[in-house]
Amino acid sequence: MAASKPVEAAMAAAAAPASGNGVGSSGGTAAPGSGAGTLPRWHVALAIGAPLLLGAGAMYLWSRRRRRREAGGRGDASGLKRNSERKTPEGRASPALGSGPDGSGDSLEMSSLDRAQAAKNKGNKYFKAGKYEQAIQCYTEAISLCPTEKNADLSTFYQNRAAAFEQLQKWKEVAQDCTKAVELNPKYVKALFRRAKAHEKLDNKKECLEDVTAVCILEGFQNEQSMLLADKVLKLLGKENAKEKYKNREPLMPSPQFIKSYFSSFTDDIISQPMLKGEKSDEDKDKEGEALEVKENSGYLKAKQYMEEENYDKIISECSKEIDAQGKYMAEALLLRATFYLLIGSANAAKPDLDKVISLKEANVKLRANALIKRGTMCMQQQQPMLSTQDFNMAAEIDPMNSDVYHHRGQLKILLDLVEEAVADFDACIRLRPKFALAQAQKCFALYRQAYTANNSSQVQAAMKGFEEVIKKFPRCAEGYALYAQALTDQQQFGKADEMYDKCIDLEPDNATTYVHKGLLQLQWKQDLDKGLELISKAIEIDNKCDFAYETMGTIEVQR
Repeated sequence: MAASKPVEAAMAAAAAPASGNGVGSSGGTAAPGSGAGTLPRWHVALAIGAPLLLGAGAMYLWSRRRRRREAGGRGDASGLKRNSERKTPEGRASPALGSGPDGSGDSLEMSSLDRAQAAKNKGNKYFKAGKYEQAIQCYTEAISLCPTEKNADLSTFYQNRAAAFEQLQKWKEVAQDCTKAVELNPKYVKALFRRAKAHEKLDNKKECLEDVTAVCILEGFQNEQSMLLADKVLKLLGKENAKEKYKNREPLMPSPQFIKSYFSSFTDDIISQPMLKGEKSDEDKDKEGEALEVKENSGYLKAKQYMEEENYDKIISECSKEIDAQGKYMAEALLLRATFYLLIGSANAAKPDLDKVISLKEANVKLRANALIKRGTMCMQQQQPMLSTQDFNMAAEIDPMNSDVYHHRGQLKILLDLVEEAVADFDACIRLRPKFALAQAQKCFALYRQAYTANNSSQVQAAMKGFEEVIKKFPRCAEGYALYAQALTDQQQFGKADEMYDKCIDLEPDNATTYVHKGLLQLQWKQDLDKGLELISKAIEIDNKCDFAYETMGTIEVQR
């Protein structure tokens, strides 16, 4: 991304000696394991456009939140400014008459400026009273009265009027007034940030990113609001970039390894269970090693047979036959078809099938609970956390002994940053399924997050030890190695994290997500762009439906 004028101004300010208010300072809260006072690498990446790890993965976001909370107890000078308000208008008290540099002053000029300041002060009162139209009129009067050479005062009046326009959600006017303010004062942080927010509302993502980048640099990466907006818009641009680049790719079935891993995350899922003896013909029972043929002329049972043969491409069509015929296994066929629609990335096609299963009161309760879990997960992926939570809670209500409900709801709670609730759900899952390796690994990760967020070093070490115990107890659980690797990366133990990802790949060589995480590790650890992109490209080669890979690639390209 070419440097824009606001970014250039911010870079110049960052290169200048630090001023009393911290502008230009490279200091900040040191990340765990880094040298104190060192600017974190992702901050540098944002400033100069280097393709490092900004906005990639939940681990990054929540670890930054922990540092934010940690800094909150030390004051703004040493950590992130928490929710620094930018909403109110600003300005100084009206200058006294005759207060020019020589003591006498230019009475005509001061009179004009005095009247402008008085109009601004009156506007501020209207603003605080919530009378934004009247405030705008006052700020407009102040702008018209202010001498044109008084850049600092004029920029404040424009910024204040933009603040009033913002309250009325007149985003175009906000952007225009902020532009005037920035032209008069190129390092005006409030105006830059307000314009960034206006650009976000106007869906001008690139302009928003340019402005918020400048703000982050000018503030020395110490303000929570700016950094979160930078995160948000960069991710959105990455997704757009990915969608544009790969919009013509056909929806294809993911790799067999991915499908098997997906189904392994369910233990109470009827549709993923092996075929029952009664579903096979007597002749098939004697033909060991040969392809099975189902006893009944059922599309669903044929689909199950294809699942056992890993012939996944035929499953949707066979389920459709069962559904069209309104056969004996219609509910199961609806759920299985919906599941494979989700696997190929067709959420719109999956939802009607899931809705039908959930509404079938006579259907097996585990089928309905499974449909609720999958619909809830789909809602979360579509950034609808309230709907997702409703589905999981309904599943727990209708099938309280279903371990899958608690396992997948625990994952949802982690994404919502409700770590204590996530731990409780994983505990409930483990009570029902004590040997379920995935739940054990994810509980350990939740405990680690809880300790890390609270900045409790002894609990962090206990959680890291817990990971070692999990992978020792369940050495074939790839998820255990992957989650441990994420925690190690957060602790900046990059070499060991790389080893864990390698072990994960040994167990699941076709797991595209692991290659993406390993690629991101190369960027964060060694700043090795070529190796990182090579690993992410490998992920796409393995599974060309891996949205995580496409979005990460898109984000890197935006930064470049």
